[in-house]
Amino acid sequence: MPPTTPEPPEPSAPPPRPRLRLRYRSVAAWTAACALALLLIGLAGQWAAVREANFQADSIRRAMEVHVLGLRDSAGKYSYLPFTTGLHPEVLAALAHPQDAAVKQRANLYIEEVNRQAGSDALYLSDLQGLTLAASNWNTPQSFVGESYANRPYFRDARAGRSGLFYGLGQTTGEPGLFISAPVRPDGGAVLGVVTVKVSLRQLQEAWTFVRDPILLTDARGIVFLSSVPTWMYRATRALSPTDVEGIRRDQQYGARTDFPLLPWQLERGGDQPGYLVRTSIGGKTRRFLAVDEPLPDLGWTLTVMGDHAEVDRARERTWMLGLLVAGVLLLGGLYWQLRERRFAEQRDARRDLELRVRERTHALDEAHAFRKAMEDSLLVGMRARDLEGRITYVNPAFCEMTGYGADELLGRLPPYPYWHPDDVPRHWHHYDAMMSGQPARSGFESRLRHRDGREVITMVYTAPLIDADGRHSGWMSSVVDITEQKRAELRQRQNDEQLQHAQRLASLGEMASTLAHELNQPLMALSNFASAAKAFAEQGNQALLVSSLDETMAQAQRSAEIVRRIRGFVRQRTVGTEDCAVAALVTNVLALLQGEMRQRQVRAEVRVPATLPPVRGDRVLLEQVLLNLLSNSLQAMQATPQDQRVVEIDAEVLDGRMRIRIADHGPGIDASLAEQVFAPFFTTKAGGLGLGLNICRTIVEAHRGRLSFADRPGGGTVFTLALEISPP
Repeated sequence: MPPTTPEPPEPSAPPPRPRLRLRYRSVAAWTAACALALLLIGLAGQWAAVREANFQADSIRRAMEVHVLGLRDSAGKYSYLPFTTGLHPEVLAALAHPQDAAVKQRANLYIEEVNRQAGSDALYLSDLQGLTLAASNWNTPQSFVGESYANRPYFRDARAGRSGLFYGLGQTTGEPGLFISAPVRPDGGAVLGVVTVKVSLRQLQEAWTFVRDPILLTDARGIVFLSSVPTWMYRATRALSPTDVEGIRRDQQYGARTDFPLLPWQLERGGDQPGYLVRTSIGGKTRRFLAVDEPLPDLGWTLTVMGDHAEVDRARERTWMLGLLVAGVLLLGGLYWQLRERRFAEQRDARRDLELRVRERTHALDEAHAFRKAMEDSLLVGMRARDLEGRITYVNPAFCEMTGYGADELLGRLPPYPYWHPDDVPRHWHHYDAMMSGQPARSGFESRLRHRDGREVITMVYTAPLIDADGRHSGWMSSVVDITEQKRAELRQRQNDEQLQHAQRLASLGEMASTLAHELNQPLMALSNFASAAKAFAEQGNQALLVSSLDETMAQAQRSAEIVRRIRGFVRQRTVGTEDCAVAALVTNVLALLQGEMRQRQVRAEVRVPATLPPVRGDRVLLEQVLLNLLSNSLQAMQATPQDQRVVEIDAEVLDGRMRIRIADHGPGIDASLAEQVFAPFFTTKAGGLGLGLNICRTIVEAHRGRLSFADRPGGGTVFTLALEISPP
């Protein structure tokens, strides 16, 4: 039998006291390291917050420069107009002969033409007592002629020989605007009068409604007169003194308004912080903003631009989280290193066991790599990696299946790639150049690819920088999502919506079928009668009556053709799309379609739609469908109303920058218990109704970025209000 190998002697255990001291030292070292890490993380978070605040302040200042240029342009491009107008002979003649009506009329016409050419709101001439002698709006109901503006600061400045600048509400129109005045002083002599131009800042106010963070403009007294937050208008940044209130009342700067409550702000000012912090509530949500003020001394205003301070807090929190994550990783790494060193020291003589464990660890890493590879291969989202030269370095199976090309065919390829759609090559190059310049679309972009078999694949592409283990930018990683089926579903949904709208139009015409038949029957019967009369007059040789009968025949034929044309124009499913639509024309066309039904139901219409209203932007046929449905409902609602009260009222006006069209009937009104279901699909109170009319109407109006609502009419009945956007000038 082989000789037995003696077992190695067990190493003697170290003394317990030195081991205990080493443990205490290790715990103290780790505690100090953790405390230092927390301190560094806190300092890094504060540094990130300060850096983000400085970056945000720089962004605010850059945006402020743009807004300041816009304000100065709005105020400066018309500053020449009062001075040059005051030099014209017609203006000087009106000041010299204020009682001569012919002279003042010539001045009116001249000032009206100058105002039209310049594009300002109003231009007018005042004498030294502030009485307006001539104005560009001399022939309008709100004419300035004969009005006195002696209490206005811009008039007092110009009468004293200086140029005047003043923002406030118009005493005559009530509309806000910027008033710029200049003295009429021919050849530098005595002041004879004052010329003032009114400029609207409405376009600037409308542009501010689309900014993400608040912007506001305050006057010299600290009153907000322009703001992207409507609830801040005519509020003050500081308490007004009695002198300020008296000055506002005397100047009528903001009409009859004399109460200017403080803004709902809580201010926080830091020593080294750019700007100041504002805590306020917008839309019922408490928010904090970094605000920076920019005085405009030449205009007497102060521009305040804000940025969301939540970004600063998020930067600090991200740094803290990242620092904690890094500290946790380092802590785990240090513990692992300490444990490994301890085990290496304790098992120095057991090298074979250590090698075995290393092989086991390597096998685990291989399994982890295989698991990651299997996970990437199972993804339905296509993954594509490219280096800094645009060469493809990695694709997963999902991307290969999406394009029809194998990985061996794509790896190493430079653009143009084989899956680029030939019709979109310029667009592919545009997105490629944006990525290579370091500015990929953060929110992704839609891209059309050509599969190897020729079919089209619609995708959404999201691209992010690819960072290597050394922290260097080594390329770009893109996620490609196939949205072809989603696009097809959206197309089917649009087609279904169009068919549903078309079905509702057909249903509306179905309800009017008997009335339309009666409308067509009258001209057809008249055609037959006039044709018979023409035949008789031809046999009698009566040329005059023959010609008259033929003329009447042609008139009735044209009437029939007009009725058919209106029906065909309303029924057609394909429309011309978005266009400028005159409100008066929309109402006239719908009333023409309902003329027979209104006569049959003995209902009359009262229309108060001025022809001077600006047009609305939208699809004419769809808007007529909304008006037709609302008017049809009003006619049907007045079946039990006494005949002398069967009136449908239609009026329109511009209110708060939007077109308001109201349709009111004298019916029984809508029961309060049914108010919540009026716009619900398939809800109807009419026998045989589809219950889709009002639901489709609201869908069409909301697609036009409008709003459809209803309310009880005083005295009985219902008022439907249609709010639409006005076409830009």
